[in-house]
Amino acid sequence: MSDKTILAHIDDLIQEEHRLQNEPKPSDDASARIRHIEEQLDQCWDLLRQRRARREFGEDPGAAQVRDVKTVEGYIG
Repeated sequence: MSDKTILAHIDDLIQEEHRLQNEPKPSDDASARIRHIEEQLDQCWDLLRQRRARREFGEDPGAAQVRDVKTVEGYIG
């Protein structure tokens, strides 16, 4: 997976999130989907940061792996 592919996926997720958020009266399913999208976005951004860091330090960006939601969501910013 390339950075470009990850960024395209991020863009798709953001578009879907905005569409769901702009529904006049979001259903419980839509709210759950938005939460899931937010988790996926955090995972994608984390993967992209891992890839960039590996590249910066001369390591293989392809060795970066998607981390589980619990790990990514547990970061303190």
